Amino acid sequence: MKRHLALFLAYQGTAYHGFQVQKNALTVARVLQDAIAAALGSREEIKGCSRTDAGVHALAYCVSFFTASGIPCEKLPLALNAHLPADIRVFSAREVEPDFHARYSCTGKAYLYRVRNAPAASPFSYQLAWRVWPKLELQPMRRAAALLCGQHDFASFMAAGSTIEAEGGSTVRTVRSFEVEQKGDELRFMIEADGYLYHMVRILVGTLVEAGAGRRDPDGVPAILAARDRAAAGQTAPAKGLALAKVFYDEFTLDGGGELWA
Repeated sequence: MKRHLALFLAYQGTAYHGFQVQKNALTVARVLQDAIAAALGSREEIKGCSRTDAGVHALAYCVSFFTASGIPCEKLPLALNAHLPADIRVFSAREVEPDFHARYSCTGKAYLYRVRNAPAASPFSYQLAWRVWPKLELQPMRRAAALLCGQHDFASFMAAGSTIEAEGGSTVRTVRSFEVEQKGDELRFMIEADGYLYHMVRILVGTLVEAGAGRRDPDGVPAILAARDRAAAGQTAPAKGLALAKVFYDEFTLDGGGELWA
């Protein structure tokens, strides 16, 4: 009888075209399936918790799959990491109920977006943060973030060309918290919600950056939401600054933790 397992992993997405398997493109899922096949002796179908885009990172990511392998959960990370590149790492594994699904059992996710607010990019974080200059004002961005919390129709913050059908039939989402913190030259945008539209976090961050730059009134957020029009919101922030940071389930929470985001 096959066991149903959940893996907790993290990855730097710079070299990958997102998580999901694609034809003629290197993805995290493909590399992980290769490692599972090598370590467990069988190539398994895997379910990922999020459809991260090309260049997006994950501090916390959940994958579920069935396997006939008897390798104990505590030994799986070592076995899999031996076949994975350094930019993908499995941290733990656990057995879950047969009806558990990494994506559909998820009750919410939190994303972290990094902005380097400095005249020059850092050679240590240029692949992990969006450099923005001139200086951004923190309070207008915090004001806009506060107005975005709660249940709203986020159609204005959905990528152009995406459809309501593709987003599960509704563009209404609940943002549980949205914080903007500054640490030296770095701004960190942390958002937690029950779900997200395509490019939603990147458009939210792009809009807040415009408010911080003085190009947009933070009190105009309600009008942006009411417009239900992508053109009403700000720019789409680059993928490289975005990372999935926490994944929530009824059974457990995966938290990437600040120490993983050097």
